[in-house]
Amino acid sequence: MTVHDMDVVVLGMGPGGEDAAERLAAAGLSVAGVEARLVGGECPYWGCVPSKMMIRAADLLAEGRRIPGLAGRSQIHPDWAPVAQRIREEATDDWDDKVAVDRFTGQGGTLFRGHGAITAPGEVTVGGDVLRVRRAIIINTGTHPFVPPIEGLAGTPYWTNREAIEATEVPASLVVLGGGPIGAELSQVFARFGTRVTVIEESGRLLPPEEPEAGALLAEVFGRDGIEVRTGTTVRAVRHDGMVFTLALSDGTEVTGDALLVATGRRTDLPGIGAGVVGVDESAHAIPVDDHLRAAPGVWAIGDVTGHGAFTHMSMYQANIAVHDILGEEVSPAEYHAVPRVTFTDPEIGSVGLSEAQARERGLGVRTSCYPVPKSTRGWIHKAGNDGFIKLVADAGQGILAGASSAGPAGGEVLSMLALAVHARVPVRRLREMIYAYPTFHRAIEAALQELAL
Repeated sequence: MTVHDMDVVVLGMGPGGEDAAERLAAAGLSVAGVEARLVGGECPYWGCVPSKMMIRAADLLAEGRRIPGLAGRSQIHPDWAPVAQRIREEATDDWDDKVAVDRFTGQGGTLFRGHGAITAPGEVTVGGDVLRVRRAIIINTGTHPFVPPIEGLAGTPYWTNREAIEATEVPASLVVLGGGPIGAELSQVFARFGTRVTVIEESGRLLPPEEPEAGALLAEVFGRDGIEVRTGTTVRAVRHDGMVFTLALSDGTEVTGDALLVATGRRTDLPGIGAGVVGVDESAHAIPVDDHLRAAPGVWAIGDVTGHGAFTHMSMYQANIAVHDILGEEVSPAEYHAVPRVTFTDPEIGSVGLSEAQARERGLGVRTSCYPVPKSTRGWIHKAGNDGFIKLVADAGQGILAGASSAGPAGGEVLSMLALAVHARVPVRRLREMIYAYPTFHRAIEAALQELAL
């Protein structure tokens, strides 16, 4: 065993961990980054960045198909080759993290490749290297795809998001297990490139964490895209004959597909990183942290592993707080009342804060309004592909928005104003006094505010 004395060890070099490691190294601390896979984590290689490249390409196909009736005639011929090539180029020559590694080591950091675990207070072990920590351990180990224990599934060549992103050609048919954000986005992508897609979602609707209106809207859009949606049913067994997957469902029916994408959520692995050594309950789904991301004396945790949202922007937000705290600098405590999220389907579905159901569960005096984007001037002008709505969830007691959803052609961008309103607790009265540019998609917020009974 080789012993190394370090100021900071960052266990997991996903987006937040990478950012924290670089900044702490730039501040003059000796920093070790520990990563078993690629520096940068899921997002740039198999997550948000390449998936949005796929979505961008699929949306272009959809826009081309909308030309008739608006601007002439069109013939669309999908080609997956440039999509696959662009993803490989973005991932730096078939998933190589040299650029990210050089950026970190250029700041003076030291990278240890391999699986790391906390083996004693102030100690992380990576293979034959023992890292003794003088100042801080940052846990940023993220999550991994959860594969349900379905009879016959293990050992088959199913996809997770990684295999879907790496696909060099589209399958003739695809079954997607899970109708959450990952399943929904990739379902629409492959369908628009010509794949026959079936989505199976255990709950009663697509995008279960979002407002019911979002799931209903997406189901309608998916129907127009030729995507079959099966909600309220589960998979009892999976068979693979070397060519085709056959899934036996709880309703007694079967579905088949040339490929199977398992998108049933993600899980942490707290025992695998030795979280119990610092007093963390390893049977928990996440590491509890305080409002400065402290998990234990000398230990901070950031990102997915904290359970505050599996988003790159959350990891980066928490990394900033942890870095300032480790350096002894004043920083505002973490706040989670206005966490924004976007599902990049077409239409985009953005949300911030509490849903209506969550607000009612908390006992708030809830008032809501929901305004259809097609009724707005910009929605009417947009015509084809103008599906969407603005839903506001108000806390009548305080006269502010507790949450909001923005679905539409630019739903994620329109969400920015709503995220600011929820974060800053801007009074609804003040929001109604604003001037909203005409004709924009965000002007539908004004109409939704007028319909809000406060």
